[in-house]
Amino acid sequence: MKKRVIAAILVATMLIGTAVSAVGCSSSTSSDGKIHITMLQYKPEAVDAFEAMEKEFNATHDDIVLSIESPNDAMTVLKTRLIKESAPDIIGIGGDVNFSNFLDAEILMDISDFEGLSLIKQAYLDIDKNLEFVPMDGVYAVPYVANAAGVLYNREMFKENGWKIPTTWDEFMSLCDTIKASGKQPLYFGYKDVWTCLAPWNALACDLAPADVCRQVNKGETTFKDEYPEVAEKMLELLEHAQSDPFAYSYNDACTAFANGESAMYCIGSYAVPQIQSVNPEMDIDSFVMPGCDNADGNILNSGVDLQFCVASECQNKEAAYEVLSFMLEDSTIQIYLDNQNAVPCKDKEFELSPALDGMLEYINSGKMVDYQDHYYPSEMSVDAQIQTFLLDGNVDKFLNKFDTDWVRYNRDIIRKVQEYEEKGGNK
Repeated sequence: MKKRVIAAILVATMLIGTAVSAVGCSSSTSSDGKIHITMLQYKPEAVDAFEAMEKEFNATHDDIVLSIESPNDAMTVLKTRLIKESAPDIIGIGGDVNFSNFLDAEILMDISDFEGLSLIKQAYLDIDKNLEFVPMDGVYAVPYVANAAGVLYNREMFKENGWKIPTTWDEFMSLCDTIKASGKQPLYFGYKDVWTCLAPWNALACDLAPADVCRQVNKGETTFKDEYPEVAEKMLELLEHAQSDPFAYSYNDACTAFANGESAMYCIGSYAVPQIQSVNPEMDIDSFVMPGCDNADGNILNSGVDLQFCVASECQNKEAAYEVLSFMLEDSTIQIYLDNQNAVPCKDKEFELSPALDGMLEYINSGKMVDYQDHYYPSEMSVDAQIQTFLLDGNVDKFLNKFDTDWVRYNRDIIRKVQEYEEKGGNK
């Protein structure tokens, strides 16, 4: 074990919340003469897709055996595996702060020489690069699939009433008024589950705040109180068009209500479509980008890397791991996942996507997208709960003052690293 890696992991432990140790790797050449590669991925809801992928890989490869694990609490399992010095060869995680922490702890391998990276849309490679606390040399993940968040709408209901898709905030609020006047409910929320508060928050922040606002704050160049007021104020405006007491209803309640035609729109991500269609399989769902701006040209799609593949830094069979990654990037393999999870491919090629993404295709195909801002928020801050509390009391200044205070509290070490990096000249 390299001393510098141990030191980095000990620092990351304060952020990750558990001791980790990137020692060893589970790949091996067994008595059957084959190389065994293990993958641990964090999307248990996609277990059927991964079982199909594993079966297809093993049926088409004679010298490598792939085993894919899809545990319910993958991050806890992964950290335990790292402690026990049995890291998987390939790690399937999201593009969020966990990825940032693993980078900081030097747990992941630089895969800059993996040829498959040339197949990935630059927008998603950039999103991943922005998740580094301080800029690093190399590439450490293959973005695989993304999701998109904005506004889902009942396409049949819109057609029947002649409602047009809004492209500015004023048009959106006017549409909500029109829908309400027709006797129908414009929006439905499931704010009893605090994480759902992040869906409209992220979508609005994409339009109204700098994409790198968290990095700017860490550098001491701005504050959230300066950058987030309009986001917060428009979150309150959305509440004016919600059902009575949206905090009494859960995510499942909101999905069911929308599926049953109890609202015309639902501010949530594409990941909700399978849940909605489990209630109403015939529902005709489409989506549009959150029109948070006063100018339609300022709107941008909220899309982040929902699943990416990393190779553990101590993997002993890099070539075999790369062979698995190449298989995962085959069009037919990607389509298995897209069909199963209603996802957006990160590969730069046209695929058959869910009709629920029709209204976002222009943004997806052009790469006009930025990451979810909560992917940069430390879990200890519980920003989703803070947003819920703010929506209940409506005090913007109180909310943003606490946001800034808690940011410094939970990001002190990262802020120090960022500012030390900048003092040394940054990437100049």
